Amino acid sequence: MMPLRCLTPLLLLAACATPPASPHCPPGLQQATVAEAYFGRTSPGRAEITEEEWRGFLADTVTPAFPDGLTALDGAGQWRDPSGRILLERSKVLVLVLPGTDQAAARARLLPVENAWKARFNQQSVLTVLRGACVSF
Repeated sequence: MMPLRCLTPLLLLAACATPPASPHCPPGLQQATVAEAYFGRTSPGRAEITEEEWRGFLADTVTPAFPDGLTALDGAGQWRDPSGRILLERSKVLVLVLPGTDQAAARARLLPVENAWKARFNQQSVLTVLRGACVSF
């Protein structure tokens, strides 16, 4: 039996191993990255970002970056500020399905959109979620 002190380096090496590639998709489906971006509509020192402002941002920034299609949804989020208060905030949720795109490439495509939102509306952040998926159109 191998002593525990000999197994420790092997366990550490196993923990550093990269995870396996995305599973193969069933027939009729293809691999894709799904990206979700959550855009808060409360902006410091001004009224809430309006529907008209959102539509303008969608038309001049988001659509040119993702001309193949997207879905935009209304959200009702909440978050805890540094003082511990729970704040409610209306938001827009952008959902992008990007076939044949890995998560790093999806992130690179979405980052300029996020930066434009933050600059235009004085936002601190945009919540982004990336995940692998099998999709069919």
